[in-house]
Amino acid sequence: MDRFDIVVIGAGHAGCEAALAGARMGLHTLLLTLNLDAIALMPCNPAIGGTGKGHLVREIDALGGEMGRAIDDTFIQSRMLNTGKGPAVHSLRAQADKRAYQERMKRALFAEPNLEVRQGECGEILTEGSAVTGVRTTTGAQIACRAVVVCSGVYLDSRIIIGEASWQGGPQGLLASAHLAGALRRLGIALRRFKTGTPPRIEERSIDFDEMEPQPGDETITPFSFMTDGTLKNRAQCYLTYTNEETHRIIRENIHRAPMYQGTIKGTGARYCPSIEDKIMRFADKERHQLFLEPEALHTNEWYVQGLSTSLPEDVQIAMLHTIPGLRHARVLRLAYAIEYECIDPLQLRADLSLRALNGLYFAGQINGTSGYEEAGAQGILAGINAARFVQGRESVILGRDQGYIGVLVDDLTTKGTNEPYRMMTSRCEYRLLLRQDNADLRLTEIGHSVGLASDERLARMQRKRTQTLEAIARLKKTWIAKSDALDRFMALHGQGEAAGSVCAADLIRRPGIGYADLEMIDPAWTPLPREVLQQVDIFLRYEGYLEKERRQVEAFRRSEDTLLPQGFDYMTLDTLRIEARQKLTAQQPRSLGEASRISGVSPGDITVLMVWLEKRSREHHVN
Repeated sequence: MDRFDIVVIGAGHAGCEAALAGARMGLHTLLLTLNLDAIALMPCNPAIGGTGKGHLVREIDALGGEMGRAIDDTFIQSRMLNTGKGPAVHSLRAQADKRAYQERMKRALFAEPNLEVRQGECGEILTEGSAVTGVRTTTGAQIACRAVVVCSGVYLDSRIIIGEASWQGGPQGLLASAHLAGALRRLGIALRRFKTGTPPRIEERSIDFDEMEPQPGDETITPFSFMTDGTLKNRAQCYLTYTNEETHRIIRENIHRAPMYQGTIKGTGARYCPSIEDKIMRFADKERHQLFLEPEALHTNEWYVQGLSTSLPEDVQIAMLHTIPGLRHARVLRLAYAIEYECIDPLQLRADLSLRALNGLYFAGQINGTSGYEEAGAQGILAGINAARFVQGRESVILGRDQGYIGVLVDDLTTKGTNEPYRMMTSRCEYRLLLRQDNADLRLTEIGHSVGLASDERLARMQRKRTQTLEAIARLKKTWIAKSDALDRFMALHGQGEAAGSVCAADLIRRPGIGYADLEMIDPAWTPLPREVLQQVDIFLRYEGYLEKERRQVEAFRRSEDTLLPQGFDYMTLDTLRIEARQKLTAQQPRSLGEASRISGVSPGDITVLMVWLEKRSREHHVN
């Protein structure tokens, strides 16, 4: 019998991060995948990042994960989104060469000395008492281990649906996982059915690019990884086009053939990524919908039509495509499809992504009800860290909502749950000005280093950035620019009124249109700063008051998070609580008062009752 410390089931974006985390922390790890050719597959859009999602990737990187470095090595076009807004919502997004990305991630996996990768299907999770003891494959191999991380993605009892046709299968013609869902049910784990979908892929030679709007990447590219050096260059172009009334007419006339409207699809779909037929029916007054054309790789003739996700029949898909500017002669290489799959109710999980009912069993990725590669990778690295620490006999790493988007993601799942595929957005984060994508290293690198993932070099880089930032801010606050003709010219050049007297250099940066780089003209002590330090200086000084306000909010939040609740307590015995609150608290066993306050069905009045009860309980223990 083979023996490992950790077995990771599934080699998608969650599985890759989980396996690498476990192995890099010194644990003998096995990554078990249905198909070696599908490792790190991008079955939907060929891109990493996006609004809110880019934050997750930079946090994965800050902790010592692989996704950021892999996309930096294989991207073909990169853009920073939302630059017309404040820095809290700036989010990086890069088009990937999806084939190169897969190979890059494979190289990382196979280069890791503590990691073995194997093709096979898990048919059973073995247990003894309340602990995991191993897995059994469908071919009969029994593998002993102390922890299992399930990262099965959308393959769990999955079904492909195109019009009237449907069959059991995974994304892009791959096999479904036919046995694992039954194994989870036998362990008493509650499952539900979700649905997602993907647009068609069309042949490059059949696209009329001159009928569409070019969408260039950024001239100066920001890498995802804080460890990426050198100049990055775009190597591809994307394009924009739109649906029109003729497109909408074809969809409306064939809506009775849409599986969503026939009742063929039973799973719950993603609200924030609707199919084109759903958009047309829900937003009937909208004259057009945006479509984004993306190359799938540098050396392929496949293009992805983002915004045209559908499960309509083949003939309708083709007719619909041929009404769209630039796609009137499009040849379909891969039809769009919907996919239904099983996932767990994440309320069954603790904040470290372990199952409450069974020690050593962790879940990460779309099996937890999320959507997206980035959400999967974020959960994967956290589950991998905590599976390793479980085997090491150490406390779990739990990220709070005040520490990162990963903390928000996991807290939302494990306290609020989700009734539809969960997508990360900046609006979900209460402290988003503090938790920006540009300072993920300052927030999380020390945690990654403490668990053994972030290298000494990475830690030193972060510390150097922090020191240089603090020193520059301190100097600017002490530097005064004397009243002079040069200062007046500077103010006029930047659209500011004439200064009444001497001006503090820090106050100048707080004015619209002025940044640290501009001060070279008038600051005699000015020295160039690294780009990442300059960015921190500008943001801190411009938003100092708002940042301080959020820090005070975080302090109040932490007080409630530090008020711990007893684990394993039967809240049904507290008759001063409403019955719904008693049931929810007993089932979910929140760690803290703050966590309890975020559980659906627990009211502010219930929290007050808990506070009184905790105080009384503390006094009684103190007396005893």
